[in-house]
Amino acid sequence: MSRIGKRPVPVPAGVTASVEGQKVTAKGPKGELFFVANDEVKVEFNDNAVSVTPIDDSKDARSKWGMSRTMIENIFKGVKDGFERKLEINGVGYRASLQGKNLQLALGFSHDVVYEPPQGISIAVPKPTEIVVTGINKQQVGQVAAEIREYRGPEPYKGKGVKYAEERIVRKEGKKK
Repeated sequence: MSRIGKRPVPVPAGVTASVEGQKVTAKGPKGELFFVANDEVKVEFNDNAVSVTPIDDSKDARSKWGMSRTMIENIFKGVKDGFERKLEINGVGYRASLQGKNLQLALGFSHDVVYEPPQGISIAVPKPTEIVVTGINKQQVGQVAAEIREYRGPEPYKGKGVKYAEERIVRKEGKKK
């Protein structure tokens, strides 16, 4: 029994939601998103809340129940407030800057890495060692942050590289004589 799936998702103030079959659409101040639920779950809109229930007691239906509810909650939060992911850059000479909308990274390679963000994602660089990725789609924000981190992930000996702001790098001890 899904503890998350049992609770209905309340529609926040300032967001309009509609359910047509398996498609849940949300419009808010930041934009519009939709989610198409799997056929294993039933989506209903009543009392200004969206509730998700499995169609039967199979393992497949129960596994998609909580995930569908969380996805609907994420689209409501995305169109109301949006999502953001912060990255930090550590290392001598490692820095980030913006060229128009593109992110330019100096990460110790022979050339600068230029990253072009996809549609719907905005990147800010408040400091040369800090990157903020924002957007309304949680999955897309996380994917862009992961792609930027992938250029030069943090290494375990000195901690140099691009890491998430909340990430803790497990450091290794160097060579001994």
